[in-house]
Amino acid sequence: MNQLALLLLACLALPAIDAMAAEPARPAINLDIGTPPVVVVKHSIAQRTSRLVRFYEAGEIGLGQDGFIYLRDGVKMNLAKRQVAEKLIDIENQERRALVQALADSNHRRDAEPEIWELMRARWNQQWKSGWWLRDAAGKWSRKP
Repeated sequence: MNQLALLLLACLALPAIDAMAAEPARPAINLDIGTPPVVVVKHSIAQRTSRLVRFYEAGEIGLGQDGFIYLRDGVKMNLAKRQVAEKLIDIENQERRALVQALADSNHRRDAEPEIWELMRARWNQQWKSGWWLRDAAGKWSRKP
């Protein structure tokens, strides 16, 4: 009788196990999706990049491991130049957040924002030029080889 009860319990557990295995696979994240919100944010970021490049090349700002842009060396800047850099950094970082949210929405995967951040960080790091500055998680700066 005990063997029959165990067999019955095992059979009852099968649909639950099968239901977990049958969970549909989540679609892959498309970072190059061309929905209007994504295109608008990417265009804005691309236009600003031409203004940020001079700060990147001078080593005054750099890319953090978290995917955000940071002021690295503002000591040598005059006040006006520092204010411009800080304003560009603020806008850039806001739009990086907006881009990740737009990508999540456009992929119908709001739950995937952390995954999208990781993918975008890797992409931004890859696009970073040799000699530009990177900041690690501890806040230490180094030049990209």
